[in-house]
Amino acid sequence: MAKLLQETAQRLEVTPRAAIVVTASAVMARAARAAGFGLVVGINHNASRQQLEDAGAMTVVNDLSELDIGVSRTDPWILAFDGFDPVHEGHREVLTASGNGYLGFRSVYPERHDDGVHYPGTYIAGVFNRTLVDFEGEQAEEEHLVNLPNWLPFDVRLGDGPWWSQQQERSLTEHRRLDLRRGLLTRSVTLEGPGGGGVEVVQRSFASMDDPHLVAMETVLTPRGWSGRVRIRVGIDAAIRNGNTGAPVTTHLGPATFTVAADALICQSHTLQSDVQIAVAVRSSVHGIEGVVRDLRVDTTAAAEEFDMVIGDGQPVRVVRIGALVTSRDRAIASATEGASAVLRRHTAPFDDLLRRHEMVWERLWGLFEVRVQQQPDAQLMLNLHLFHLLQAISPHTTRIDAGVPARGLNGEGYRGHIFWDEMFVLPVLGQRNPEITRGLLDYRWRRLDAAREAARTEGNPGAQFPWQSGSDGREETPIQLYNPRSQRWMPDNSSRQRHVGLAVAFEAWQHVEATGDLQWLATRGAELMVEIGRYFSALARWESADDRFHIDGVMGPDEYHDGYPERPGEGLRDNTYTNVLAAWLFARLADARQLLQGHRWDDVADRLGVTDEEIQRWERLRARLAVPFHEDGIVSQFAGYDELAEFDWDGYRRRYGNIGRLDLILQAEGDATNRYKLSKQADVLMLVYLLGADGLVDQLAELGYDMTRDDLRRTLEYYTERTSHGSTLSRVVHASVWAGFDPAHSWDLFREALVADLDDTQGGTTRHGVHLGAMAGTADIVVRSFAGLTLRDGDLAFCPCLPDHLPGVSFTIRHRGHRISVTVTHAELAVHSAPTTVGAIGARLAGRRYDLTGGSTVTIPYGTHAEEGQ
Repeated sequence: MAKLLQETAQRLEVTPRAAIVVTASAVMARAARAAGFGLVVGINHNASRQQLEDAGAMTVVNDLSELDIGVSRTDPWILAFDGFDPVHEGHREVLTASGNGYLGFRSVYPERHDDGVHYPGTYIAGVFNRTLVDFEGEQAEEEHLVNLPNWLPFDVRLGDGPWWSQQQERSLTEHRRLDLRRGLLTRSVTLEGPGGGGVEVVQRSFASMDDPHLVAMETVLTPRGWSGRVRIRVGIDAAIRNGNTGAPVTTHLGPATFTVAADALICQSHTLQSDVQIAVAVRSSVHGIEGVVRDLRVDTTAAAEEFDMVIGDGQPVRVVRIGALVTSRDRAIASATEGASAVLRRHTAPFDDLLRRHEMVWERLWGLFEVRVQQQPDAQLMLNLHLFHLLQAISPHTTRIDAGVPARGLNGEGYRGHIFWDEMFVLPVLGQRNPEITRGLLDYRWRRLDAAREAARTEGNPGAQFPWQSGSDGREETPIQLYNPRSQRWMPDNSSRQRHVGLAVAFEAWQHVEATGDLQWLATRGAELMVEIGRYFSALARWESADDRFHIDGVMGPDEYHDGYPERPGEGLRDNTYTNVLAAWLFARLADARQLLQGHRWDDVADRLGVTDEEIQRWERLRARLAVPFHEDGIVSQFAGYDELAEFDWDGYRRRYGNIGRLDLILQAEGDATNRYKLSKQADVLMLVYLLGADGLVDQLAELGYDMTRDDLRRTLEYYTERTSHGSTLSRVVHASVWAGFDPAHSWDLFREALVADLDDTQGGTTRHGVHLGAMAGTADIVVRSFAGLTLRDGDLAFCPCLPDHLPGVSFTIRHRGHRISVTVTHAELAVHSAPTTVGAIGARLAGRRYDLTGGSTVTIPYGTHAEEGQ
């Protein structure tokens, strides 16, 4: 085979090293690698990703449209792109974006504007604006995360030539390099100068982790083989609209005003409906040359400073831009403008000093958040990238503002910047390392409890109904229609029936208490969330004498493909298993909360919220008598009647469409509907295994009066795995996690697919609208929750490792009840070390045995003997 490939290359008159082989065959991949071809691309059709990589494929994609030839993945801490590729540019802008938990900006080329290829995007967490949108003749009110004035503009003109931004040939060379460890983006470009010379341009930029309002960019220009006049233009562009996701393009910013104060250019604007005052201040300076002439130009939508100079061959010139972004939502400011000016006054140090302080914060963050996988450099890069983006979207700075978990991060406008249920995947990662962040994000929900109460009252129910999509004030932001580009028709969007989002809030509130033991927060805020959510689901449940069970009607599960029955679309489902079981779990935890807070603290909660003995008695009945449907063969049914739906032609649709992730759009275009079939967009029943664990789910079902064996559970996993399209990036995260305890090899394959969702843009070009934050956090959680097998049990750390064969070991650090704990898991042993602390001992469990872990001690447990080897 290798010889045949070499002969083919010879006939094409190219050397193997200069050629690319694309194949879906592991045999062909092995032969191409042996023949010395420059790039071997595996197509993940027949063989698994791991099989193709083991055979020699250098990169593996599900479809050739995912292939970005310019990407470099050789260093687990560096994501690099060579050359310019207009097809993938939006994708690259997001992957190499900068952020610090307060703000984020895309890595758009500073000399470019929104032109259909490039997209300047700067966002501050929690800054929303409502507007009327008109699309395909339909008008509706929507709330969007606002794209703010662009602080990046930088342009250069060499001699009498055109400005860089106007050149058709953009550059001779182009290289973009994101250092994940340092949080630093470096762009290196070579421009063609007059008379055949060139100019090397190196730009470095970051969003400061030291000061959340601070951004910085340094540009160094060095002529090579050329001397002469250079003009540099920098400024702020306020002619910004929201158009990242295509039509409709919306305007959210009012007219801007520009002023100059203390060598800083200041742009003042505001959002049109929410009236958030916004200030962007930038101080620009030129270094390394004398005789620079400066000019200021201002119009109604932009302001620019021009620097005119003559530079010599080999003479580097540095242009440093230090920016500050402040809004009227920020604390401890007199006004947004004065706040931005104050930030610049506080940061007069050189660029490298500001960078060093930024890097020191990243170093501390990585000390807690790094998750290491042994002998898997490609997987390590993707894990590092995912955790990097998680911390850019949500960091310790997030605790200073009122913001939730943005499903698409702070680098795009996907989902309009709304908050969904992604905290279910994000908070476990944050809570294990920085519970203060988790508390702040839960407080975002608590502050919107009155809006959730109002939503429940509108339906005629007590308690709190949290929205499926949330924004600034907690009202339901889910659109009522979805445009299908396949059919070019509107279709109903009933996903607001996903009432289970409230259960996600309650679940994470309890997990926070488990991880921290913070009974004060439970008494003042957590219990209020849990009680009000419990009241809502108690009201939804109706008792029926026929089976002496409570039933819940009119809801949707996480699957999203079923919003009703074939004959009653849009009306919701009866007894969605995920909803009912998690509601029963909540009622059980309310009993635990009463026990933890017994005495005056619970009395205060009950008095403040008006909790009655009758309510508590009903909760106790509900925890034991909520209905769970089963198929005749013992498979847990996704909802009542699921087993009566038609089977779906999976093979036929894959042959016809290839990527069938969005079957809802495909079937609607055919005049059909997903409600008719046994299929799922993403994990639904399996979410219960993900959250509660296999044993936890079995125990919860037993408390409800249902017997289920581990074999029944495995058959349930197999049943739904065969019927899932993985139309959400979260789907493979959940499947990989739950399969780890049953089939680690299959779990590893799913994990690898989950890892590449954004890097390879497997959802059909959606990453250009922002990262999928829940899936990114979820992949790191798989390593800890599933491969290391770490869960919390009565305040102890419980381990049940399930390492795949391809993974020799994992290690990570967490914080738990005052301890900083380092964990290493291999196929031979578990090692748990607690850093020195005065806090009392905690427990570590493995295979039914409990070990005390005190500050400064290490517990090492060999598999099989489970004996303690050291202190």
